[in-house]
Amino acid sequence: MKRIALLSDTHGYLDEKIFKYFDECDEIWHAGDIGSLEVIDRLEKIKPIKAVAGNVDDATIRQFCPNSLRFMCEQTDVWITHIGGYPNCYSVPIRAEIYANPPKLFICGHSHILKVMFDKKLNLLHINPGAAGNHGFHIVKTLVRFTIDGTVIKDLEVIELGKRG
Repeated sequence: MKRIALLSDTHGYLDEKIFKYFDECDEIWHAGDIGSLEVIDRLEKIKPIKAVAGNVDDATIRQFCPNSLRFMCEQTDVWITHIGGYPNCYSVPIRAEIYANPPKLFICGHSHILKVMFDKKLNLLHINPGAAGNHGFHIVKTLVRFTIDGTVIKDLEVIELGKRG
């Protein structure tokens, strides 16, 4: 069983309130637009991290973070990318692959819109944790925590860190 803290779109900023939410977690996953290596460095000092690069991330971040990660967590197939779309509207670069070989859990960021949806056609859970940083049009900074227990994704909670800015 693994407890995951999921965030995205930090754009180089980590709210000090975020750190207490990592205590109960085994890993931190970041769905892109990290913004600076300092964000990765701070997170790595707390828990193991898996992160993908986003469209604002430079070549330095891309040396450490791929555009996409596909891996098994427990017995759950997970795919994290930054620009992924959502059920019935997946982005063009990933559309063929997601329909041909759907994961059990599909995670993306980019939109700054918190969204948790079940795709009945592909039998997968889609999560976008919203944006945890100050840059963007979102009003409230958010992250998501959940547990993966074998093939079961459970105990999902949305955490609001307060207003952006």
